[in-house]
Amino acid sequence: MKVVLIGGAGGIGSSVAFNLLRTQTPYDIVIVDNRDNMITSHVMDLQDALSLGGAHTIRGGDASDALDADVVVVSAGVPLILNTSRDIFLHANAELLAGIVDPLVAGGWKGVFILMTNPVDPLLTWISRRTGWSRDRLLGYTLNDTQRFRTGIAQALDVAPQTVSCVIVGEHGAGQVPLFGSVRVNGSPVTLTADQRDVALDYIDNWYLRHVALDSNRTSTWSSGLGGSLMVEAIVHGSETPFPASIILKGEYGVTDVSSSSPCILGPSGLVRVVEEPLTDAEREQFAAAAVKITQLADSIAV
Repeated sequence: MKVVLIGGAGGIGSSVAFNLLRTQTPYDIVIVDNRDNMITSHVMDLQDALSLGGAHTIRGGDASDALDADVVVVSAGVPLILNTSRDIFLHANAELLAGIVDPLVAGGWKGVFILMTNPVDPLLTWISRRTGWSRDRLLGYTLNDTQRFRTGIAQALDVAPQTVSCVIVGEHGAGQVPLFGSVRVNGSPVTLTADQRDVALDYIDNWYLRHVALDSNRTSTWSSGLGGSLMVEAIVHGSETPFPASIILKGEYGVTDVSSSSPCILGPSGLVRVVEEPLTDAEREQFAAAAVKITQLADSIAV
């Protein structure tokens, strides 16, 4: 099972690599990046972790390695700068991604593509149009939204986050739609008070702004790396447990040909089916408004 990590020498890509090495799956992992010294540095380090898991190999490579990969994970992006929205990176990252997806199309690549580069939904919408790839092969990473919702609810209720389950749908970012009706603690439905909702919403709505304001020049390395590896595992092995991912909608939630997040069943071919969550009228309005914004952003890309 060959997994190529493009942008693999960055914080998220190298974290995905490390977490894949800790699984028992016989991966052949290839790190691709535009910084040769960082590729070598990570490979020298990570190859000593091979004995701790089930992977076959880890090595550096180049873009041509993606042409026969089963899964390509892209976390490459332009350098981080102080900002208030992931959308600021849209046009520069689209230009970078064009240089990644165009050779894959030309080479007839047939694997599953996971996009971790932001803003993921307008970029995934644009990639779908540019490549013509079927939506089952084209996925965006959004698990962090649900994880932050779990953390926010856990803090609001003063419970362990491991006991919380919940769902977020919609845009990865400002247009996320938290489904409070989906909240469970130890499997039992829980209704949050208005104050408890405010605590959870403050956490999920302002996490990105607070983190970026630190000017640490790093993104959500550990959570995204672990989540990205879990997404690869769900694809490779298949899972009947819904996994949150951005996908190109085909009528789900009343939206077509736009990328948004939803629980999905994943398997070796990528998307198996969308698990469409029931929405209230207000939630459906939020979802639709975000879809309009995503469409407008994708339309604005001129690469």
